[in-house]
Amino acid sequence: MSLAELTISDARRKLQRRAISSVELVRACFEKIEKSNQLNAYCWTDKEFALKQACNADRRLAAGDASGMCGIPIGVKDLFCMRGVPTQAASRILKGFRPEYDSTVTRNLQDHGAVVIGKLNMDEFAMGSSTEHSAYGASVNPWKARGCTKPRTPGGSSGGSAAAVCSDLCLGATGTDTGGSIRQPASFTGIVGIKPTYGRCSRWGIVAFASSLDQAGPMTKSVRDSAIMLGAMAGHDAKDSTSANRPVEDFEASLTGDIRGKKVAVPREYRLPGMPNDIENMWDNGVAMLRDAGAKVVEVSLPHTKYALPAYYVIAPAEASSNLARYDGVRYGYRASLDSDSGITELYKRTRAEGFGAEVKRRIMIGTYVLSQGFYEAYYRRAQRVRSLIKRDFEVVFEQGVDFLLTPASPSAAFPLGAISDSDPIKMYLNDVFTVTVNLAGLPGVSVPVQLDAEGLPLGLQLIGRPWDEASLLNCAYVLERQAGFSVKPQVWWLER
Repeated sequence: MSLAELTISDARRKLQRRAISSVELVRACFEKIEKSNQLNAYCWTDKEFALKQACNADRRLAAGDASGMCGIPIGVKDLFCMRGVPTQAASRILKGFRPEYDSTVTRNLQDHGAVVIGKLNMDEFAMGSSTEHSAYGASVNPWKARGCTKPRTPGGSSGGSAAAVCSDLCLGATGTDTGGSIRQPASFTGIVGIKPTYGRCSRWGIVAFASSLDQAGPMTKSVRDSAIMLGAMAGHDAKDSTSANRPVEDFEASLTGDIRGKKVAVPREYRLPGMPNDIENMWDNGVAMLRDAGAKVVEVSLPHTKYALPAYYVIAPAEASSNLARYDGVRYGYRASLDSDSGITELYKRTRAEGFGAEVKRRIMIGTYVLSQGFYEAYYRRAQRVRSLIKRDFEVVFEQGVDFLLTPASPSAAFPLGAISDSDPIKMYLNDVFTVTVNLAGLPGVSVPVQLDAEGLPLGLQLIGRPWDEASLLNCAYVLERQAGFSVKPQVWWLER
């Protein structure tokens, strides 16, 4: 067994006992990375940089000055700024950009001793559900369907993070979730991914997509690992006005495995017509698992759920249109080549036309339209009102004594790359049908792998919790993980000999 196959919790125990070193862990990860080009999970690595961090971590471990993440090799989604490290957000328009600062999340992780071994592929500016919209090319899911050789998507936009964790190219990874971009790829690759409450992790230094929806979170091999990693990522940050000034709990200590007496709700509006039998069966199995663990399961109504996707795809593009207006070819990043007599307006137009990909352009156009005079009230303002109603739906359910909600994480298993054409983007947007409500309401949600579908592909269930109660949510996820006993790994076909 390669050391790279360890979980964070197992590696932590071995590191603290001095049975292994961080340097050995990092070398084991790089052995796999160097043979896994077919996955296209990483867009930047620096072995020397990583080994230097690992040496520092080993010194801290030897001195007894080590937190749970000290010496743990992690990957970082290409949306997180790191001082002197290429940060492109998988977009041509940011080619060559090396920030002069660290994002708060990566700084927190490094302060805890985590070792960053590389940047991970993603959909451009986090806009997508398949990691096909990337300047680096698509990432590939380590899982293949039974009897099928077609490469599958690892999900998006954190598809590179999901593929890397699933295939043991790192022990954990950062992701961001704007409408499901942690939970959906976690489900597609059979790993755990948690989107914390909005404001739990600082957004400072993360390239913005939709500022009122974006939230960073960990993607790991187990619920315990997510608890450990989230504890290192979270915390108040004065540089982020939306960061909550709340204490960071010991999330790992909350994993008691006891949910007796807890009330778990199943929202009837999530049972969509035409839902695949595999998804229905998984959901029913999840209900049975939580009942067996002592939870009370009830059905509830979230009446405004049907408006969530339309509202999200007004609000998110509107905020993207505003955030991405800063990329003009003047201050940093890509600049189009122009004739000497071209003016500044032509520079802006050419730079943005050549620098942005098709999906980003589509969302900028939608966002600009809904914010324009004459349409602001009809679209953007109305979508914000719907958002308030969706948030209120959850508040009413929680006021009824519900502790968690249980839903599928995605309406399907991982689909083949190229199966959903750019000519019909609505089909791709429907991948977010179970996840966008959580972002609109600012709630925490976690995806836990529970079983394989008929084609041998992983499926995940989503648990939704009360705001700021990630501790209880992770405990419920821990119970679901233990009940499901999901321990299947994909066949290793991607390692080059």
